[in-house]
Amino acid sequence: MSTKWKTLLILFAAALFSAGIGAAQEAAEPRYIEASELTLVGKLMDTSNPYWRVDTARFKGFTPTESNQVRCGAGLAVAFRTDSPFIALRFTRRPSYWGATTTLMASAGFDLYIKRDGKWVWARNQCFKNGDKEQGMLIENMDGTLHECLLYLPIHTELHSLELGFAPGCLAEALENPFRHRIVFCGSSYTHGGCTTRPGMSYPVQFERHTGLHVLPLGCGGNGKLQPHFADIMAAVDADAFVFDQFSNPTADEIRERFFPFLEKVRAAHPGVPIIFQQTIIREHGSFDTATRARNLDKMAVADSVMRIAVQRYPDVYYIQPSASDGSHEWTVDGTHPDDYGYYLWARSIEKPIRRILRRYGLR
Repeated sequence: MSTKWKTLLILFAAALFSAGIGAAQEAAEPRYIEASELTLVGKLMDTSNPYWRVDTARFKGFTPTESNQVRCGAGLAVAFRTDSPFIALRFTRRPSYWGATTTLMASAGFDLYIKRDGKWVWARNQCFKNGDKEQGMLIENMDGTLHECLLYLPIHTELHSLELGFAPGCLAEALENPFRHRIVFCGSSYTHGGCTTRPGMSYPVQFERHTGLHVLPLGCGGNGKLQPHFADIMAAVDADAFVFDQFSNPTADEIRERFFPFLEKVRAAHPGVPIIFQQTIIREHGSFDTATRARNLDKMAVADSVMRIAVQRYPDVYYIQPSASDGSHEWTVDGTHPDDYGYYLWARSIEKPIRRILRRYGLR
């Protein structure tokens, strides 16, 4: 055999060998890292399960529903950076609630954002719905350059474990928290993310991405009612500011009875810290249902009355009006909750007034 043909055969064999290595690498088991070893964004406090929002062994008084809700990771996110061409997930969980108006993707799915040109850009989401123990691919075919990532957790699922999988040999490490300060958002299903299509679309986390402020969310659907045990949690949290959506769930009588004790407990624990209450939003199913409209307007009037007193009586207490509508009455899912665009409008409507207040305290 001539030298020329020997050379060609050697080159051909080398090419086959390289292709085999590449295929083997692609088929290799991902290298998994427990998500709690990366950076968890949105944590109110340390908890025995890192994916809970509140430690239910420490705080008492919850109803069974409330206890389930605070053990779900609504609004929490994992921050990391990687040059892996794929990201896989492996986890165990206990689903809490899959409702008729909140999508399965929001309730049980994962929502990935990647930073591009200084902005968080939606990248991919996945929902695994076959059982309590799952694994699968979140995203594939990335370009292999270094990316900063933010993975939002399901809003109605209690995670027992969560691992992120990366290609062997690729960089995968914790990203320093990309957000600043500690701003607590505490409230109702609106703050929880009810009727969103995916976990990254609640108004608090949209506000977080728009402003760069670190949001610590504790929304509990149907249960933001100015309860004393939620005031206890707020008193114990280390925060630079508080934003409350506490007039959406309680009745007018509950607001009258509970508001001032709730406020005074939080304020006594955090003197000099801004405490911002939001009025509730107009519910679209009151457009023609006169009884619903009357109840909502009555509740809003009581909220206005107690807040007029509060902002005069107490320093560092503020009152703002959110909006989840552009006037067209279109941006609702069920007549009570906004859709994703409605929550976008809500986040944008409170951005300027909250930032204006925070600047008075050096929070920029």
